[in-house]
Amino acid sequence: MTVIITVAAAMLAVAAALTLWRIVAGPTPLDRIIAADVLVGVVIASVGITAALSGTATGLPILLGLSLIGFTGAVGVARLIASPTAVRRVFDRRQALREEDSDDT
Repeated sequence: MTVIITVAAAMLAVAAALTLWRIVAGPTPLDRIIAADVLVGVVIASVGITAALSGTATGLPILLGLSLIGFTGAVGVARLIASPTAVRRVFDRRQALREEDSDDT
């Protein structure tokens, strides 16, 4: 069991190092964003290994929080990539509604 956990930890360390390199040397901002999302996944896996090694469930709330952060970030990036003009229209519409509300008072 400890051999498997050691191998998994070594693989996660290599993955984290390569992901950090992509964050530093990524040619585009999208590469950096995706690498940050992958790094969140590596941290989730390492917390899971730590929880399995210790035999306690204290890492589960951390896993839940990190997975929510990773999911929210991935959805936000996907929405921006899919249609940046749609996001801009929503922002403009909200700003116009705020201006109308301030004019009414």
